[in-house]
Amino acid sequence: MKLIPPALNNAATRGWMAVGTRFLPFADAATTELPLGRLMRLSLFQVTVGMALALLIGTLNRVMIVELKVAAWLVAAMVSLPLLFAPFRALVGFKSDMYRSALGWRRVPFIWFGTLMQFGGFSFMPFALLILSGDTHGPVFVGHIGAALAFLLVGAGLHTTQTAGLALATDLAPAKARPRVVALMYVMLLLGTVVSSIVFSYVLADFSQKRLIQVVQSAALVTLILNVIALWKQEARHAFKRAVTERELTFKEAWAVFRAQPYAIRLLVAVGCGTAAFNMQDIILEPYGAEVLGLSVSATSMLTALLAGGALIAFGVAARSLTRGADPCRLAGWGALVGIAGFSLVVFAAPLQSPMLFRMGALLIGFGGGFFSVATLTATMDIETSGYNGLAVGAWGAVQATAGGLAIAVGGAMRDIVSGLAVNGHLGEALTDIAVGYSSVYHTEILLLFITLIVIGPLAGSRKRGRAAPVAEHGQALELANSRS
Repeated sequence: MKLIPPALNNAATRGWMAVGTRFLPFADAATTELPLGRLMRLSLFQVTVGMALALLIGTLNRVMIVELKVAAWLVAAMVSLPLLFAPFRALVGFKSDMYRSALGWRRVPFIWFGTLMQFGGFSFMPFALLILSGDTHGPVFVGHIGAALAFLLVGAGLHTTQTAGLALATDLAPAKARPRVVALMYVMLLLGTVVSSIVFSYVLADFSQKRLIQVVQSAALVTLILNVIALWKQEARHAFKRAVTERELTFKEAWAVFRAQPYAIRLLVAVGCGTAAFNMQDIILEPYGAEVLGLSVSATSMLTALLAGGALIAFGVAARSLTRGADPCRLAGWGALVGIAGFSLVVFAAPLQSPMLFRMGALLIGFGGGFFSVATLTATMDIETSGYNGLAVGAWGAVQATAGGLAIAVGGAMRDIVSGLAVNGHLGEALTDIAVGYSSVYHTEILLLFITLIVIGPLAGSRKRGRAAPVAEHGQALELANSRS
């Protein structure tokens, strides 16, 4: 038996590598420092975050209102509780930058304790649901308090895990591969949300309180297992050391250094405006299709798939463009423009009674939102230097989560108020249709996207915006911080 000639073997190997990079999504995100297997394993923390979001915002939201007969306003308040922790993501990221555990880790302890908070919240949530169901003799308010604490604990855990996890991914990935790594992390988050929603829907098709409890407890166990697998041998011990004579920065000093970076605050303002614009319609998109266009439940349910499909396409295109040297802020601007087109189609769908325009608008909204998110996170990562990746990622996450949550609340309230005024004739004879309330939200989102373009415009073409004020030395950082304070 003859051995395969080395030349032929090498050619075949190069051929398979080319095929994999071309046809396997995000295979080119792998590098020598961060191989594909290790990268995919690290991204599992995003899967658990997506699963938690699907359970909190989707399944439990519906079950508590319909099956357990909890007031909708109370459920909405519970679902929004994780938003209270969102502004602290910058502090969590900074602490993970500066922390040194006894074993020499920085990010791993934060991801681990975030995982424990998610596990703990899911673990005692079923007991709160039992009280809310009326099957026990305990007072109902205990169930309300227990459910609120469970939601808050899960929310704090997922914010902590995601912030430290993204910072760890930034530490491990070389600068040239970060756009592809960011896109892959977003894909895994989206897949975690979509797949978990499908599984929850299938398992709870024959609903019972016992099965709901089993689903929540299973989510707790899966979260723990997947995050342990994600963490295994990812962060090297004592990988980041400071000189003994150096004084560690306080959060205030580190924030002053970050704020002094060129365009840092302007970029965060753009992130807030753009995120609010893309998220304000989250809870009214399906009701709009049902009430204004008369679409069936199955037809409106497909809108989620269109949004997710548009986002997936955007992740791939953004990763490819950024890898080829495209400016992330310019790409974020293109995402905002696509969003304006999408929202415009949704607005025109009502007077034209065109479900096709509506679906095309939903697809473009998903694409624009995905494009904007990947591009702005990549731009934020470019700002930070000298190990302060956690602070940068945390600041971006805090702004995005807070702006998105507030925008959803404002969008729902705006729709109710304007629709009520229109139907009762307070806006004039020409504006008496229920579509007026929905249209007011979409017009506001278009306005916010134009504001986003104005804010982010000067950032386009500034690829080295994070290099003008380096923080390589603590002495320079402290001097800069003191001069700012």
